[in-house]
Amino acid sequence: MKKTLFFAGLSLLSLFSCMKNTKHQAGQIDPVQKGIETATQQIGRQVEIIEDSGKFLNPRTVYNGVIEYIPADDWTSGFFPGTMWYMYELTNDNKWKDLGIKYTETLDSIKYLKWHHDVGFMIYCSYGNAYRLTGNPAYKDVIIETAKSLSSRFRPVAGVIQSWDEDRGWQGTRGWMCPVIIDNMMNLELLFEATKLSGDSTYRKIAISHADTTLAHHFRPDNSCYHVVDYDKIKGGVRSRQTAQGYADESSWARGQAWALYGYTVCYRETKDKKYLEQAQKVYDFIFNNKNMPEDLVPYWDFDAPHIPNEPRDASAAAVIASALYELSTYDNSKEYKKTADQIIESLSSPAYLAIVGTNGNFVLMHSVGSIPHHSEIDVPLNYADYYYLEALTRKINLEKK
Repeated sequence: MKKTLFFAGLSLLSLFSCMKNTKHQAGQIDPVQKGIETATQQIGRQVEIIEDSGKFLNPRTVYNGVIEYIPADDWTSGFFPGTMWYMYELTNDNKWKDLGIKYTETLDSIKYLKWHHDVGFMIYCSYGNAYRLTGNPAYKDVIIETAKSLSSRFRPVAGVIQSWDEDRGWQGTRGWMCPVIIDNMMNLELLFEATKLSGDSTYRKIAISHADTTLAHHFRPDNSCYHVVDYDKIKGGVRSRQTAQGYADESSWARGQAWALYGYTVCYRETKDKKYLEQAQKVYDFIFNNKNMPEDLVPYWDFDAPHIPNEPRDASAAAVIASALYELSTYDNSKEYKKTADQIIESLSSPAYLAIVGTNGNFVLMHSVGSIPHHSEIDVPLNYADYYYLEALTRKINLEKK
């Protein structure tokens, strides 16, 4: 496949370039342009490998220098198909649209998956973007069916969507009854959309119940959040507050804070309830007033990790935060949310985090962290880091062309 950047159609990148009123100094490249150029080449190489294989290989990360591919039921399976849609939006090249359709439709069976909560990530990042950009009614039906599956995990007494089955895998060793992770806030967007598409308010009501219960029980007085809250699904109430991927139960896992910021920004968009906006603002204040936030605004994997500054950074958390902040900036101009997001994008688009073409397993961003407590995916590329980075670039361009 040809690795090109400029196309006959009017892309977001060309719009963005036209909006620039001043030339960059010699030797300097705009971070958005650099990001899209690198993504076009890196993801193009990734696609060549997949297409040459004759099957859909869904890349998640790199392990010992080898690209790791995942099955459809992996929680990250929607990110690479979703990346195709952002590449299409950024470049207006139909090859990305065609790939988006092809790779998205490999996940059709996920609409029936009920054994974990991550179908919001899996289907909304793929089919949600596909429906947004094509309007194909078949994609609408997948979103609604997936919302039905996710709703089967709603525990009405506790008022939450159960994240993990208490008797499955490593989670089954923790003694939980109804574990809910802050990541689950990211699945509510699917439910809000399903109500709009179907007219059935059930999904919206479940989303609001989960958001309200999480707001009541997941946050500390300083507005940092726990990773895991275990509820009693029979009697209601909280059984314990712990972590699974952070440094300690009382530490602030960086990507968890990012999920909270993004999730409550979405909840405000969908409800216009100011308590959600206020919570997003409070999470922002915690993150960016934290003494352990590095100068380049790419956080350490946990704000309380014991060996800062000699701890791994998490570019995936930074990308999620940047994307959330571009949206948050449209709801409140009293704080410099966009300026902060721009600083993050500048950092992520620098040689410190943006891969050299042909390296990094053909992923775009370097230096993300999956789960240090599980000794898994430490200082590696991750497909969701790339996804949210491209989403952030898309949102930045759309904001600046208004």
